[in-house]
Parts: sequence; structure tokens; C-alpha cells
Amino acid sequence: MSVAIDTSFVTASGFGEALLDPDCATPEGIIGPDGKSAPKRFSVYRNNVIVSLCEALGETFPAIKSLLGDEYFSALARAFVVESPPKSPVLLWYGETFADFIEAFPPLSDYPYLSDVARVEWAWIQAYHAADAYPLDPAELSSIDPAQIGTVSFERHPAAQIVTSRWPIWDLVRANRFEPDVEIYLDLGSEQSVLITRPSLDVDVYLLRPGGDVFVTELLSNAPLGNAAAAAQQENELFSLPDCLSDCLSSGSFAGIQKND
Repeated sequence: MSVAIDTSFVTASGFGEALLDPDCATPEGIIGPDGKSAPKRFSVYRNNVIVSLCEALGETFPAIKSLLGDEYFSALARAFVVESPPKSPVLLWYGETFADFIEAFPPLSDYPYLSDVARVEWAWIQAYHAADAYPLDPAELSSIDPAQIGTVSFERHPAAQIVTSRWPIWDLVRANRFEPDVEIYLDLGSEQSVLITRPSLDVDVYLLRPGGDVFVTELLSNAPLGNAAAAAQQENELFSLPDCLSDCLSSGSFAGIQKND
């Protein structure tokens, strides 16, 4: 089914607005093969565009889709598409504000963990498509004077992402995306934060240890190692510097070392 567009009458902004809002009238200049206005044909085209965008969101956020069910997710995605249409033709990057939309969506206020689940899924897709870089070889730390080790900072690997949450986000994502056939005990009273990396081909997700969320956040923000450790220790007395640093190095979250004076 084709729709002809008389570009002398149709403006880009008006066409885009009508394309995503079913309440908008068919733009002037949209004509069928008979040369007359084609509202039914345009409605079919509009629906196909919206469905395609909703399907793209479903591919990016499968855990959210699983948690809500197909019907509810479709309605939520449609509401998001109308409010936040894509700004780029590259649909891989569509959905950056979906987590914020979910967080502010009144009907989902009783499910506050959903927005952080969406943030994990968005961080995963960012890590997957991030630039390639060689991860830091942990042996490089041995070349630094032990007295100066606390002053060094680390260059963030392009794929390194962190999501902190007061909810068991990793268990929720595992149960609804990565391990749907595994029985996973969910305790909504537990807090989980995750480190997401892609040192080579595959994306890896690590559940952070106590204080690890503060420690990793500081390091990925280029804070010196000593400062990051102090902030983490102050936040959580169970923080272990050797264990958390080992996790960061083995995960490939850094691409280099910066020696500070």
C-alpha cells in the first residue's frame, strides 16, 4: 500500500507530528493513487511506523517486556514513542530516556524497580556497541611505586558501565532475560549494583560487592585510587579494597593508568 507525498504542501515537522500522533489529522498533501487525500492509507503507514519503533524497544528492553507482558509493554512503548520520538535514524540508540519515562509513568509507581531494570538493559546495549579497546593489563600496576599507588587513576574502558540501585536489579534481569528457565529467588528488599563491561567480544555483567558501587563509580569518574577507596569505606564498612580492585581489573573495566603527581 503506497502513499504519495506532495512535498509542496507537507512540512517535515507537521508530517512527523502527524505520523506519531493518532489524534492529528492527515497532513495536507498526502494523496493516494487517485490523487485524493488518503487518510486510511496514512493511518496504516502511521501504525506500521509506531509498531516498528515499539518492536525496536522490545528488542532493547526484553526484561521489561517480560516483566510487564506483551500487551502492557506494547501500550507503554506506544506512549513513549508518541512522547519521545527518535532523533536519529539509528534505532540501536533509540530508548535512551525509556528508563526515565518508566520512572515517571504514574501507572507503574507501585513497581519502582522497573526503571533500574531498564537502566541495566540500556547499559548493556551501550556496552555491546561501544568502541573496542584493549583492557588494562593488571601487571602494569607492578611498575608503580607502592608509596604512590593511591594517587593513580584509571582510564575508563569505552564499554564500562555501572548501574547502582536499591533493588535486586541483577536478579530481576537474570530471571527475565538471561536465565528465564532458572529458578531465581527474588528478595525485593535487597540492593544490587552491577558493573557491565565488554573487554573483547561478549558483554559481561558483574554483581558488585559491598561498597563496590561507590568505589567503581569513583574510579570510572577518574578519581585517584586512594580517594575512591576512602569514599567506599566511608559508605560501607564491609568494603574490601583488594577484592573490589581485583574485580575491576579482571573485568576489563579500565583501558590504562594515569600517574598523578
